[in-house]
Parts: sequence; structure tokens; C-alpha cells
Amino acid sequence: MKEELLFCPLGGSGEIGMNMNLFAYGKPENQKWIIVDIGVTFADDTVPGIDLIYSDPGFIVDKKDDLLGIILTHAHEDHIGAIAYIWPKLKCNIYATPFTALLISEKFKEKKIDISKYLKVVELNSTIKLKPFEIEFITLTHSILEPNGLRIKTPAGNILHTGDWKCDLNPLIGESIDVKKLKKIGEEGVLTMICDSTNVFSIGRAGSELDVRKNLLNIMQRLQKRIIVTSFASNVARMETVFYCAEKTGRQIALVGRSMHRIYKAARQCGYLKNIIEPVDPRDIKNISRNKIVYLCTGSQGEPMGAMMRISNFLHPDVFIEKGDSVIFSSKIIPGNEKKLYKLHNQLVKEGIEVISEESEFVHVSGHPNRDDLKDMYNWIKPKSVIPVHGEHRHMIEHINFAKEMQVPYPIKVENGDIVRLYPGKIPEVYDKAPNGRLYVDGKVEVEEDALSIKERKNLSVNGFMEVTILVTPKGNIHNKPILSFKGLPIDENEEFVYGLEEEIEKTTKTFSLNKKNQESNLIDALKITCRKYSKEKTGKKPITNINLVRI
Repeated sequence: MKEELLFCPLGGSGEIGMNMNLFAYGKPENQKWIIVDIGVTFADDTVPGIDLIYSDPGFIVDKKDDLLGIILTHAHEDHIGAIAYIWPKLKCNIYATPFTALLISEKFKEKKIDISKYLKVVELNSTIKLKPFEIEFITLTHSILEPNGLRIKTPAGNILHTGDWKCDLNPLIGESIDVKKLKKIGEEGVLTMICDSTNVFSIGRAGSELDVRKNLLNIMQRLQKRIIVTSFASNVARMETVFYCAEKTGRQIALVGRSMHRIYKAARQCGYLKNIIEPVDPRDIKNISRNKIVYLCTGSQGEPMGAMMRISNFLHPDVFIEKGDSVIFSSKIIPGNEKKLYKLHNQLVKEGIEVISEESEFVHVSGHPNRDDLKDMYNWIKPKSVIPVHGEHRHMIEHINFAKEMQVPYPIKVENGDIVRLYPGKIPEVYDKAPNGRLYVDGKVEVEEDALSIKERKNLSVNGFMEVTILVTPKGNIHNKPILSFKGLPIDENEEFVYGLEEEIEKTTKTFSLNKKNQESNLIDALKITCRKYSKEKTGKKPITNINLVRI
């Protein structure tokens, strides 16, 4: 059989986040694989107790002997966040540029995993050879340092995997998008482009960090009291912008939040942020006037443990906010976070604090391509086929339509798990489905998305909990009344509910012989049914119910 060139997304197709993409080349019985990015997505209220979610890697774990390595495009959590969870199952080399390499090293240190012999630091704009693949790193622009597109050369043709990107000729920090190289890649021919779809509905251009800087400076010049700016810690260009604005307005700056300190340290270590003022320790600001300080903090999405939430609740040990101060939310409102963010905004406004966000002022610019940016990329690359990724289904369908407008012969819509044959054949096609799914980080434990612990926790959050303890004497009689305990049931001090439940328990118990231990499990099952049925009748809730039979 002929060699095949395959593409398979395990995450990030049909969703924004959790990016994980596989490429393979070779004869069906002897294919070699690479992974591009291993990211996470963040849980919402539908899965209580869960913070991180990532792709189930089972499909590629089964092929780990033929896995040549993991290549990381950049250091955002939706592209690297799962690396320390998944890598131990793969034990392969990891390739990343210096800034990304430094951040993932920290992740492995936290888990006490030594990856020194596996982590390969790739210089910007260089090439690595993993036969049959040759992977060239291409400098792009995004909302983080060192974002890379990848030209993946194979014997069957070239693939351009854009990663996350936009066109910014004034990125302020880091290199500009390498238009010259992209045009050259297009001239040499691109079989398939795997492309970011995040802003496909947005007309015009994504805009430049330079424009944000100019407007932020104007805003901060007019503010009279304490200023708090909250943004994504990973956006080092925005970090530098806030430092610049603080200096120009005669203010000192303090970093607040673990992630903000971590990213600042990593950027400095990699040679960035050299020409900025030194931050002050927030613990040493007590003697600085309100109009002479700017705080740059985490928590721009209203995260419960983010610095901004703790500040707004007056729980932060080092940062105090009061009437007349201003908070600038210099970030996009991520879909799904609107409710908790607006609650935070309202809380601040109620305290007499001015809130400035992207809804009221130009304080943020996206790191993803708008339609005019996409148009440029298509004109440079001229791909024979396009596979939209990094988008929900609505984004990817719109991207397919856009690609058709750009005269791309074969745009292909994929979902997580789809195996696309890019070669051989004139037309790329989805020809198979890989097992795929999600894994949850439940505390410190990895669980499957249908885990019993998740189901029980969802049930608890909706229906509450009931516990019944029955003391049984040696003669097989019930000693006193059952001991009842309730959590999350709407009964308060409802004595009628308790008396009625005691009666139902007594009726059920009388139908069993307590002298016979072999009947205990049947009695427990019957009592669970009785208690849940009674609760449903009286409260509308069917609580998780635990029955204890204690022989005394």
C-alpha cells in the first residue's frame, strides 16, 4: 500500500480550547506520528469540583512507540496546559522555543517530574528533523511571546499549521509576523493549511497592541486615584504596556497574583522586558499615595481565586481598593464568563469604583485573526485545502464558507477524533474516527468524564444528601428512633417532614427480620427507595441517600 499523510485533532475542533492535533506519515502498517500542542480547557458550573479538562490521549498512547515527539506552538494554557498530565503516558521528546520551554519546565517541576533529557529547546525560526517530518518554526504574532506557525514538510507535500496568530506589524515586544517567509512558503506550495478560526465572524483587522497602548495611556492620564489593571498574565505585551503607561503617568507599579509574577520572571529570564521600570512589592506600598500607584493583577475573568476577586471582596492582604479608584479590565470577556464578570463589575460599581472594560473603552485587542487578517494569510499561502480548527462548530462552518470565497478548492470541516487522509488522493477526506473524549482533573486525580464521582457530585448539587442510621439491638429490635441527617434539602426546621420520614422508615423496617443478617442488604435497598420516594413527594428532591445499620 501507498504511504499516507494523516491529520487527526483530538481536541480544539468544535471548541475553543483543549488543542491537541496529531499528524502521521507512512504506510498504514508503519506510520510515524507527531503531536502539535497539548492544551486544557476550563470547566464551568456543569461539572462542580473540576478545574481542568483535557483530551483523552488513549488513541496516541497506543501508538507511542511510533511517536516522534510533541511540538508546542506557544505557551497559552489551551496549548500546553495538559502537558504535565499527558506526557508521563508518552515519554517522548518535547520541542519548544525558549519562553514556552521555560514555562513548561515549571509545570513539570511542580509535579516533581524531571524532563531535562526530553525537553529540546528550539531557537526561533529554526527547523527540526523528525524523519519523515521536517518541521520549520515560523514567527507569527499573537497575545503571548514567541507564537509559532509550523511548516510541516513531508514526502507527500507541505502542511502549514498556523497555531494562534494575527497580523500585527507593531507587536511592541517580540518579532513581527514573518510575512516574507510566509509568502515563500506559499510559493513553494502548501497541500493543506490547518488554521485558527476564533475571530472568523469579526470584520476588519484584529488591531495592534500599539493602538491599545496609546488609548490606555490616555485613560490612565485622566484617572486621579488608585488604578488596578487586570489582564491575562500570559499577555507580556500588555504587561509591558501597563509598565510603560505607569512610568509615563508618574506612577509606580506592583504585580499581584502568582501567575503575573511567574510570567514576568520567565519573560525577563528569556531577555524580554529589559527597558521597563522595576516593580515594587505590593507589601511595601502603604506609604505611596493613591494617585501614584498602578496594580497589575490576575483575575480578569472573575476567577474565584484570582487576585481581582480577592481585592474586590476586601480579602487581599496587600491590596486595598476604595471609592474613587478605577479598575481596568484589559482583556476579552471569554464566552461563558459573562455572568460572573458582570457580577464582579456590579460589585465594584456599587462600592463607588469606576469600571473600565472593552465594552466601554478600547482597552484590549484580540490575539486572533479577523477576516482581513485571514484574507492576507490565504493570499500568502494559497493552500490547496484548508482545515479550520480552534473554533466552535459555528466558527468552523463560517471559516469553510470564507475559504470557498478565497477560492480554496477543498476546505474540510472536522470534529475531534476525525482522521483525515490528506494524501494520497486528489481530495482530502475524513475516512475514519479515532477514539476520543475528555479527562477531568478532579482534585489531584485524573478521572473520565462519565466517572461516578462526577455524576454523584452533580446529583448532590441538585438534590442534596440524606443519611439514616438505625441502631439494632441483639434481639433484632430498633433501638430508639433512627438518626437522621440532611444536607442541601429544603426542609429547614420542618418537624413534620422528620416525623413523617420516621414513620415511613418504621413501616419499611417492620417488613424485614432484623435477626437475619443476610437480609440487611435488601433492607438497606428498600430503605433507600422509601426515603427517596418520601423526599420526592414532600420536597420535589430525590437526594443521594446513605443507610447505616449499626448492631449494638
